[in-house]
Amino acid sequence: MKLTVVGCGYLGATHAACMAELGHEVLGMDSDMDKVATLNSGKAPFFERDLDELLTKHTTAGSLKFTASYAEAARFADLHFIGVGTPQTPGENTYDLTHLHSALRQLAPHLSGPAVVAVKSTVPVGTAPRVRDLLHKSAPAGDRVEVAWNPEFLRESSAIEDTLRPDRLVLGFETERTWAETLLRKCFKKIIESGTPTIVTDWATAELAKGAANSFLATKISFINAMAELCEKADADVHQLADILGHDVRIGRDGMRPGLGFGGGCLPKDLRGFIGQAAKLGAEATTGILREADAVNARRREAVVHLAHEQLDGGLAGKRITVWGAAFKPNTDDIRDSPALAVAQKLHELGATVTVTDPKALDNARKLHPELGYIEDPIAAVQDADLLLHLTEWSEFGHIDPRRLAGRPAQTLVIDGRGTLDPDTWRRAGWTYRALGRPELSSSVRGG
Repeated sequence: MKLTVVGCGYLGATHAACMAELGHEVLGMDSDMDKVATLNSGKAPFFERDLDELLTKHTTAGSLKFTASYAEAARFADLHFIGVGTPQTPGENTYDLTHLHSALRQLAPHLSGPAVVAVKSTVPVGTAPRVRDLLHKSAPAGDRVEVAWNPEFLRESSAIEDTLRPDRLVLGFETERTWAETLLRKCFKKIIESGTPTIVTDWATAELAKGAANSFLATKISFINAMAELCEKADADVHQLADILGHDVRIGRDGMRPGLGFGGGCLPKDLRGFIGQAAKLGAEATTGILREADAVNARRREAVVHLAHEQLDGGLAGKRITVWGAAFKPNTDDIRDSPALAVAQKLHELGATVTVTDPKALDNARKLHPELGYIEDPIAAVQDADLLLHLTEWSEFGHIDPRRLAGRPAQTLVIDGRGTLDPDTWRRAGWTYRALGRPELSSSVRGG
């Protein structure tokens, strides 16, 4: 079948490529001409594992094209996915729906016949009725334009897998058994027939799904990081504690990774957006645990700075510090709300000379933080360093044998902000190893 995807940023471009992979004819639409040209050449304007290969495959085959014309997008198909960004409003716990409203207003005048508009963007609950009213008022087809809600649950660096083989599919409609449901079931036929749990629900529940999922995940991460704070006081090991808890089937180990905490464009935004929605609905009393999750996350960044201060005997001014990591997580070039860069920037403000290295995110980091230093080679980056911080858990960093660093740093001090380096290996190589939530001597060193 034919379909369009309006908005070709991270979400939209990934969705468009995956829908082509599922056998559909897809037209992606974005008002940014440079982005359209890049995508039509088979390249993504950002890094996502395996996405360029998928774009090249389907743009070459002709099953995937991109345009900057809303009129062309409206003519191309009856099913239109909206995948524009809805960032956090600066200084507020709300979503900025500017891009969503703009896309709908520009698409609507070209919808002259029956159509389905399926929104994937994360929004405050109660947005769907306003989208319906806007389309019915502005589209020539009027109430023959149906609205559906199809939230995404993508993990950056795993977005292709999460789209083609999702762990659940959520479809939200105003009423049951609509044409919109028929069309979306046809679109996702392969996914549904593969056995993917498919939940058909109302608009409000579908709107809440993404924010609720990310708020729960953020809370789980912050819980184990709160336990890390306790472990630091008790001389206990939070990684072993997480393993103990994770064996309980009611809890599970997935997503419970102690360390520097979460960042990116989704978890922080959706956690705060969920808090804001609850307050507007008069349910602010329910948000206490979510507010604490956000606070714990912020404290982990402060904890790394404090530990650096402690390891350097209280003096950061004039010290040379190397940071392994700029992206908010590995296998992406996304630096939005990056914990690694937040720590690097704070250390710079306190007078340290900070050098950052990252396999994919250096160009983005340079644009946002030109005051920091950058070196592509992580080994060369430690030259003359007084302290090494491991803040993004790229496999490239984990595979480095610390013996290869011999003779380069001024001091062999490492703080493992992600807890994924092997303490014994680094200590045997002569390094003083410290990590959040771990005692100065690991359990293995103590014979545990």
